[in-house]
Amino acid sequence: MADPPPDPRSDQQLLLDAFIPFRLSFTSNLVSDRIARAYEALFGLSIPEWRLVAVVAEAGGISQRAIGDRTRMDKVTVSRAAIALVERGLLAREGNPADRRSHHLHLTDAGRTLHAAIAPEAKALERRIFEGFAAHEVDRFVAMLRRIDAATLALD
Repeated sequence: MADPPPDPRSDQQLLLDAFIPFRLSFTSNLVSDRIARAYEALFGLSIPEWRLVAVVAEAGGISQRAIGDRTRMDKVTVSRAAIALVERGLLAREGNPADRRSHHLHLTDAGRTLHAAIAPEAKALERRIFEGFAAHEVDRFVAMLRRIDAATLALD
C-alpha cells in the first residue's frame, strides 16, 4: 500500500502551489497582468502609471513618497511612472512647501479626463473577475486581505 501524499500544511513540507504567500503573489500577478493588457490597449498606461493616476485622483496633491507608501511600489517605479505621466501632460508637479526635496503631484485637466474614462473600465473589469462570487464572499475576501496586510505589517 502506497504512503499517502504529504500534508502540504505540515511544517516539514513546502509545496509552492499550497504556500499562501506564493498563492497571493501568483493571483496578484495574474490579475495585474490582465489589467495591464487592458489599460495598455485602451489608454497606453502601465500598471504603475495607472496606480499613480488613481492615487493622485483620490488624494489630490500627494508626494511621490506618500504614493509609494500607499501602493507599496518602490520609489524608482513611482519616479519613472511620475516622469512618464508628467511628460504626457497627465500629471503636474508642484513644489512641496513642507519639504523642498519633494514635490506634490496633481492631475492636470487631461489627467482628470483620463481618470474619468478609466474608472468605469476598472470597475467593469473588477465586476467581470468577481461576478462568480456572492457579494458577501467578496466582502469577506477584502476583509481577510486587510487582516493579512495588518498581520504582515505587525511583523516589522
